[in-house]
Amino acid sequence: MKKNGLVSVYTVAQYKPHMSSCNESPIQNELNREFAKEAPLEAVVSDLTYVRVANKWHYICLLVDLFNREIIGYSCGKFKDAALVYQAFASVKGDLRQIQLFHTDRGSEFRNLTIDEVISTFKIKRSLSMKGCPYDNAVTEATFKLIKAEFVKNRKFESLSQLKQELGTYVKWFNEARIHSTLGYLSPLAYKEKALKKSV
Repeated sequence: MKKNGLVSVYTVAQYKPHMSSCNESPIQNELNREFAKEAPLEAVVSDLTYVRVANKWHYICLLVDLFNREIIGYSCGKFKDAALVYQAFASVKGDLRQIQLFHTDRGSEFRNLTIDEVISTFKIKRSLSMKGCPYDNAVTEATFKLIKAEFVKNRKFESLSQLKQELGTYVKWFNEARIHSTLGYLSPLAYKEKALKKSV
């Protein structure tokens, strides 16, 4: 069964995390769990999660704006690496120089030359969670919990192209229609529109 990628209908395939080296960078936790922000792109948080595609594990990367919980960038692929994070940045519609702070955990996919070049090119301040502390990146943890419940659960993805297409549709719905209690029961885009009208 393993050779042919088969999984029994009586068992659920379990994700086995790959052991990777921890990012020992001296960069501090600049975000410091201050998840409420006053302006768009004041702080963007990111993380990766896994999803089953045709009996193989694939990964999703999200970039979330703490101001309105909007998913401003996303990507999915076969590997949990810097290229996936780079693709998420590349998907952002807007000027990356507007991002003031970029916060993640200490996964090795976030600490490499590719990501360092993005950060330095667009002059984005960096922030890293404390080692082994998921609470420092609680918003992305909560966002992925929603995605697992609303998007991944009870869905079968037969190919990466299907995952990409359906993820794009979900992100659009998430940003434009899904209400959030932390936003006064508005969608991320409705919240941003209302906030920007007030500031004019």
